[in-house]
Amino acid sequence: MNARAALAALAMTLGLGLAAPAHAQHGQDPKPAVQTTNPSARNPTADSVTEDALLRQLQGGSHIGGRISIPDYKASILEQPQGRDYRQFREGYLPWIGGIAVLGMILALAAFFFTKGRIRLEHSEESGRKILRFNAFERFTHWLTAMCFIVLAISGLNYIFGKRLLLPLIGADAFSAWAQYAKFAHNYLSWPFMIGLVVMILVWIRDNIPDRTDINWIKQGGGLVGKGGHPPARRFNAGQKMVYWSVALGGLALAASGLVMLFPFSAADINGMQLAQYVHATVGVLLIAVMIAHIYIGSLGMEGAYDAMGSGEVDLAWAKTHHSLWVEEQQAKTASGPQIGRGGKSPAPAE
Repeated sequence: MNARAALAALAMTLGLGLAAPAHAQHGQDPKPAVQTTNPSARNPTADSVTEDALLRQLQGGSHIGGRISIPDYKASILEQPQGRDYRQFREGYLPWIGGIAVLGMILALAAFFFTKGRIRLEHSEESGRKILRFNAFERFTHWLTAMCFIVLAISGLNYIFGKRLLLPLIGADAFSAWAQYAKFAHNYLSWPFMIGLVVMILVWIRDNIPDRTDINWIKQGGGLVGKGGHPPARRFNAGQKMVYWSVALGGLALAASGLVMLFPFSAADINGMQLAQYVHATVGVLLIAVMIAHIYIGSLGMEGAYDAMGSGEVDLAWAKTHHSLWVEEQQAKTASGPQIGRGGKSPAPAE
């Protein structure tokens, strides 16, 4: 059905008195443009006039409302300009934004891996001595938030690409069941994600305040380009701080927009909910791309990086290579509490 035919059908509905133009919502008795007692008895001239009137109303930015018998104004709105804009975003722009962000990041990381390989320790081997990088509470918070985010990301991407990629492969029935459970998972796991997000922001914000060492780190490309080796860094280098602030700000934007949609019409009207969807979907796919890079660096991309969130302890040689200033700070604290142990055994003071 083309746009003209759709308007004709809507015009006939309005003409039959089932719905009326927007002035009906103000309590006025609508006067349909076409009065007919037989739906099959079409008047082409009158239909054309009604269609033209509807087109002018829509193009003028007005919504089309109808008459309802329940005290719910939003149910009387049949068509609204913002909804058409959102449909264009949802079906046109969003899949491109998501595809470019996610696939682009995957391709970029693949190109980096095949050209540079895995980031390894330079000019040194593992020392066999360990330094505590993250305690149990920090690791629990990280994994709680990370696992929830992965489920939220998969179920959220299903909202964009599911009917395009999965539906043709698994069929309507299987896709319907999967989409329903994905929706439940997305709604319920958003709560532990938001809790973990807030805790992570509070726990690590002090170590992620930008300082002058970050400028030097960025100038040297984190030691990944050139031959200058890894630049000095504190507990978190400039790259990790970028990830932190992406998660903090992006996560808060996701939480705020998600809450608007979890409780529909409680904090915003339909236009506000559409705006929340713009923010939620766009920030979501961009943050997924950032997290793909974060997962790559923390696992396959860098030797020894996973230990930081695995056991919580990293090799001293690794720590000195990537976070030399932080190691100096930790070694200075050994007088009040040893930070370094031998092979994961009883901690011993740093030398």
